[in-house]
Amino acid sequence: MATALTPLAITVLALLNERPMHPYEMHQLLLQRRVDRVVKVRPGSLYHAVARLERAELIAVIGTERAGNRPERTTYTVTDSGRAALEARIAELLGAPVREYPQFPLALAEAHNLAAADVCRLLRARIAAVEADLDELDAVRAVHVAADRPRVFWFGLDYLRALAATELDWMAALVAEIESGELPWLTPELIRDRLSQPARG
Repeated sequence: MATALTPLAITVLALLNERPMHPYEMHQLLLQRRVDRVVKVRPGSLYHAVARLERAELIAVIGTERAGNRPERTTYTVTDSGRAALEARIAELLGAPVREYPQFPLALAEAHNLAAADVCRLLRARIAAVEADLDELDAVRAVHVAADRPRVFWFGLDYLRALAATELDWMAALVAEIESGELPWLTPELIRDRLSQPARG
């Protein structure tokens, strides 16, 4: 049966494609590798994804163990159909852009509803947050480099960093345009007045 692979399901299949493991180990590895930067990772949703993949026969149980007073842990491995589904979904995501509708472009499209000074203040706050994010990405990258982990496992971090750096440069330039007057700001009244005028041509 065909199963739509969620981002978390893709991540689980990818981990099990490395080697068999139990969900607790998966969760620890995801946190260690900072996969939470690209996939929302919560223990409950992880266990749900594992159960769903098992029902779809994309993964299979290979053993159950209990150590001392700890809860019983079930170890899973990826099946041939799971590996095929993983490869097909990754190929699809790599080759075809998907319109994701992020919220920031929407906020930019409607920023004219706020005063120019407020927009600049809010963008400066966002700039500070993205700068902190860049610092964290650099720190995570440094951990991978220091551990001599093959770059093929984490070059997605470089992509995230490139996006953040580009966003920073663009926002700084926009704030400068607004504050210098190079980008004239329209008050809500002027916008309504302009929109009420008949279209030319």
